[in-house]
Amino acid sequence: MTMTRPYSLLASLVVAILALPAIAAHAQQKFQVIPLTAGMHVIQAELVANDRDRQQGLMFREKMGSNEGMVFVFDAPATVCMWMKNTPLPLSVAFIDESGKIVNIEDMKPQTTESHCAKKPIRYALEMNQGWFKQKNIKPGSAIGGLPPAK
Repeated sequence: MTMTRPYSLLASLVVAILALPAIAAHAQQKFQVIPLTAGMHVIQAELVANDRDRQQGLMFREKMGSNEGMVFVFDAPATVCMWMKNTPLPLSVAFIDESGKIVNIEDMKPQTTESHCAKKPIRYALEMNQGWFKQKNIKPGSAIGGLPPAK
């Protein structure tokens, strides 16, 4: 019996090590990219429109290009809150209503579970590198174009 136990421990360790690349690949998963517009600015936004993908979001991402982001599409207007668990990038999120108008914009600190919420029911949330909206003079009331219809 003493021979079996170390062998099974070693086998478990080998399986865990072999699984690491698959876990890392999932952590860095990229989603379908769609073009959005904010005034004259074009955004290459990864699209997440189901619960599983919205929960993954930008978790574990180490970097994002200057005009890249992630757009979250919700099935129906809702008061949505976002957080930054397992997200090392500092981000800003724009909460966007059904008509494509920004309701409010919040800056989010990396690696926190602090909630950042829409001020009224929204259909979309757009995460960008922190400060992007301010640098581009995009404010509440500004329109985001190219948003996909909710399913």
